[in-house]
Amino acid sequence: MSLASETIASLRAKLTRKEITPVDIITDLEAAIIKQNPALHAYLSRDFDSAKRAAESADITLPLGGIPIGFKDNINVRGEPCTCGSKILAENYTATYDATVTTKLRNAGAIPFGRLNCDEFAMGSSTENSAFGPSRNPWDHARVPGGSSGGSASAVAGDIAIATLGSDTGGSIRQPAAFCGLVGLKPTYGTVSRYGLVAFASSLDQIGPMTKTVEDAAILLNHLAGKDTHDSTSLSQGSAGVSPVSDFTANLGKDIKNLRIGLPKEYFAEGIHPQIRDRVQQAVKQLESLGANIEEISLPHTGLGIATYYILAPAEASANLARFDGVRYGHRAIGTNDVLEHYFASRGEGFGPEVKRRILLGTYVLSSGYYDAYYIKAQKARTLIRDDFSAAFMKVDVILSPTSPVPPFRIGEHRDDPLAMYLADAFTVTLNLAGLPGISVPCGFIEEEGKALPVGLQLIGKPHDESTLLRTAHAYEQATEWHKQHPR
Repeated sequence: MSLASETIASLRAKLTRKEITPVDIITDLEAAIIKQNPALHAYLSRDFDSAKRAAESADITLPLGGIPIGFKDNINVRGEPCTCGSKILAENYTATYDATVTTKLRNAGAIPFGRLNCDEFAMGSSTENSAFGPSRNPWDHARVPGGSSGGSASAVAGDIAIATLGSDTGGSIRQPAAFCGLVGLKPTYGTVSRYGLVAFASSLDQIGPMTKTVEDAAILLNHLAGKDTHDSTSLSQGSAGVSPVSDFTANLGKDIKNLRIGLPKEYFAEGIHPQIRDRVQQAVKQLESLGANIEEISLPHTGLGIATYYILAPAEASANLARFDGVRYGHRAIGTNDVLEHYFASRGEGFGPEVKRRILLGTYVLSSGYYDAYYIKAQKARTLIRDDFSAAFMKVDVILSPTSPVPPFRIGEHRDDPLAMYLADAFTVTLNLAGLPGISVPCGFIEEEGKALPVGLQLIGKPHDESTLLRTAHAYEQATEWHKQHPR
């Protein structure tokens, strides 16, 4: 079996026993990528020579010594391209510094390797908005791997990455993890520094791991979490009254007897694919058999989530993307004489349709005469959504739902219907609005057109209580075999 198909934990064990070397891992990974990436289109760029040099000098005594980690192409890795899946940065932009997460992983011995495809500026749910074409789902190449971190998910599921980083603004780690049969973790807002992540919506964005197991997600979170002086929104572990956690793997393997798990009735209403509903209900029974107490709860303002998100996120995107003007860096239009004309032409040529749509929407809701009617009202709705979760967590420890109401859809199926794409995020956006941690774990498969397609189970935790969230996800994972299935 190729080393590229193994987990961080298994590779670290082999490295410690000196059964393999970091160069062996890179060599196997290179062979797998050369074979599989043309079909999956997960990687936008990679530098094997640089990775091999890093592997040759890797210190395997470090916690992640010699392990290559892939990066979504909106996270800065010094000296590597950072296109954000956009033409506006594709021509000549190379990252001039490392993101904080890059530095942290390097310090732990990991080897940052490869730039992974994504929806342009992380705006999308399918990776079809990438200027370089969509990535494909390893379970069915005719279907999307999800988005916006679709390349990160496709690479891990396709065994051409050991683990990857993604960013999650409204579900962009969890939804592609569900579509590809992986573990995807969005930490509490502020747990992981956003410094060096190209901003989409600053109050919603969060970096997190995409892995083959819950244990691997916990291992990576150990080296991603923590206060960062470069990011004023980052928080020390132990905020919000939760006990500090120095090792997120410490509680893995502990039982979940008497753990209170809430099922929000609003998340199990109409609109869920019947087979997905069935798989999630089976997961509920499995958790109950492990000793958890299942309780029905209500999150009454869930229905406001999509509308609230698609006002606030575009508003922040409108402000954040104003810096891409064709003057300082990135794509520059040719043949324009007037400064304003140059600005319009550069952005018009550099941005794709979905990014333009969200900039226009965001500018509109922030404009004079509409700010109070839309933006302020959305902020009030966000508070109501956050209060719903706070009230629910007075009764339960973890909340459970499907990750996505629909299975992976065919490439092009929703290309002309962005609203249908937006509605598929109904179960994920509310966590970003409330700043909560969430994890998606595989909970089975459904049959579509003769193909087995993965289903994801979403678990939602209290702020800064990733420890309980990971313990619950790990207990379910170890009681099932879904995470051991691989595309054929």
